[in-house]
Amino acid sequence: MERDKFSPKKRIRLKNNYNFDCDTEIKEYGKMYKEISIIIIIILIIVIGDFVTQKYTKENVESLTNELNELKKSIINNSRYNANEKTKIIQSKIDNVHHKLSYYLEHNEIEKIETTFTSCKSFVETEDYNEAICEVEKTIFLVNHLSYNYSFNLDNIF
Repeated sequence: MERDKFSPKKRIRLKNNYNFDCDTEIKEYGKMYKEISIIIIIILIIVIGDFVTQKYTKENVESLTNELNELKKSIINNSRYNANEKTKIIQSKIDNVHHKLSYYLEHNEIEKIETTFTSCKSFVETEDYNEAICEVEKTIFLVNHLSYNYSFNLDNIF
């Protein structure tokens, strides 16, 4: 097959008798495989990291929500001793979760949860159960909002 005038293969003569091919675009694509593979690896690391953090966040949100619902039931039943024990357990869970979630979530969101739960705890200690139930509901909402806010969906991307 003979070459026509539209052929990309042309030779350019440079200094020191070095021949240079004009089809550098083809050679540049060959060099791009390295960069493209690095980009794909970085994207995979980000997606896998997001999956792992979402799973961890979801597990902790479900655990805290269950504990808070049990606290709400014990407050409704006027079980003062059980409510105080539940608040201590929940406070230790929140402290444990706070240190781990603060690596990849906004501190403001976690502090809101801690603040509302602290007020709930103070209402339980002063036996103001109506206000304590209200604060438990706020804490449950904030915990569930944390899971929804950082989930991987199109609303949060755009």
